[in-house]
Amino acid sequence: MSRTIDAHHHFWRTAAQEQPWRTDAHAALEADFGPEDLETELKRANIDATVLMQSVDEPAENDRLAEYAKSELVAGVVAWLPLAEPAAALAELDRINPFKVCGVRTLIAQDPLEWLSSEESISLFREIARRGLAWDVVPVTSDQIRAVLKLAAAVPELRIVVDHLGRPPLDTHGWHPWAEHLKDLSDCPGIAVKVSVGIDVLTRWNSWQREDLVPYVKWVSEHFGASRLMMASNWPVILLKADYQRAWQDLLTVVRDVFPEEADQALLMGGTAEAWYSLHVPAETS
Repeated sequence: MSRTIDAHHHFWRTAAQEQPWRTDAHAALEADFGPEDLETELKRANIDATVLMQSVDEPAENDRLAEYAKSELVAGVVAWLPLAEPAAALAELDRINPFKVCGVRTLIAQDPLEWLSSEESISLFREIARRGLAWDVVPVTSDQIRAVLKLAAAVPELRIVVDHLGRPPLDTHGWHPWAEHLKDLSDCPGIAVKVSVGIDVLTRWNSWQREDLVPYVKWVSEHFGASRLMMASNWPVILLKADYQRAWQDLLTVVRDVFPEEADQALLMGGTAEAWYSLHVPAETS
């Protein structure tokens, strides 16, 4: 039976690195967050393991992640690579400690992704796929969506994970072009989506409202199905609008409402993350 996995969270020490994505609006995140801070929350929520994500684009981040990966609660690590520079990315991939590394990522914001179509990039992502690693990304513009889809077609063996529901317009209760973007992404069988909320939405959202999530989760459920969706907290970023327990329980309630079958719920609560990231989470023994 699948374990329960929080498929997206971060650890950091504010004095150890610059976080250029953090602004004056993010005072709640100006603190240190480590395994000891998350462990109690996971136990309260009956979560067995996690996927730790990079949050800074620099080689030192991978060294910090390797230390954090020693925590028993971390089942997988999504490391940083300078993906727009294939030669440097390969060198960093060879340099980092591979312990628990299950995926790679670089922060893209709304930057153009035309570099994804180069032969060097395609070769890089083939190597990433060969090593059994997933690629996490949050494409939000139409050009970014097209670039990701072109790469997915060129490297069909690559597992791609779209973080934070692909940035739905929760803050405005909008729909387009997000809905079309997610539908287009769903046509590629190598793409999965995290049921989580990203920093841009959390910053702009007036307040955390579980009901606001429902139409967006329903839409991705119709197009991706349970086997390509995974629950994720995005802790500690989620603290901008909700504490861990409220956020996780609200996500869980929405997932259970949208997916009444226990088998589907088990996929979102851990099975999809285990499969997509090739996690090896030991089963409980009696």
